[in-house]
Amino acid sequence: MKIDKEIRNKVNDFSLATLSFSSQVKHNEELDRVIDEVEKEINELYRIEDVIKIPNILSARNGYKSFGKDPSRYRLAVESLFRRLAKGNKLYRINNVVDCGNLLSLKCQKSVAVLDHDKIQGDIYVRLGKKDDNYYGIGRGKINIDRIPLYEDQVGPFGSTTSDTERTMITDNSKNILVLIISFNGRDQLHHDIEIAKDIYRKYCNVKDFKIGIYDK
Repeated sequence: MKIDKEIRNKVNDFSLATLSFSSQVKHNEELDRVIDEVEKEINELYRIEDVIKIPNILSARNGYKSFGKDPSRYRLAVESLFRRLAKGNKLYRINNVVDCGNLLSLKCQKSVAVLDHDKIQGDIYVRLGKKDDNYYGIGRGKINIDRIPLYEDQVGPFGSTTSDTERTMITDNSKNILVLIISFNGRDQLHHDIEIAKDIYRKYCNVKDFKIGIYDK
């Protein structure tokens, strides 16, 4: 894992945590109930105009501005989740592994990527997107990824702080999982975020062993 210097030069506190583990992809009814409760809690706590004032989301939005990207037009994944719930809508339920990622994002108030580790080839490089990057978000078609932090392997971009791609998305056959937690305000919070992630994936995905990393350069 390596972060491009351009990102760090513009947002010195940009950092990320990684958790890799093996898990069986399936449905979890207990997780559904927990998400129902969190959906209700966030809807009661936040109005739509309050979402951009959440400290971690505000830091990330300011990061997008530093990169030259309008965060109101190209929303961070975590902001999209909070806005959806503030409006009274529900989260899409996919499977236990992906749904845990959404729950983690809501609890940490950071963008989280949940990826099929076996579909990632070689080292991971985090850089700003370019105008000529061909990037197809899950369920969104081709999107403009220019000046947005993205994750790239030797094949090409496979995820970003706005939307992941179909190439590395979780399917029923996924076994080895990689979770990324993205911070725009330093690495200190990430230690706590990792503990939250471990607790969630232990409870609802029966994960026992994790490989952990924190990166800021």
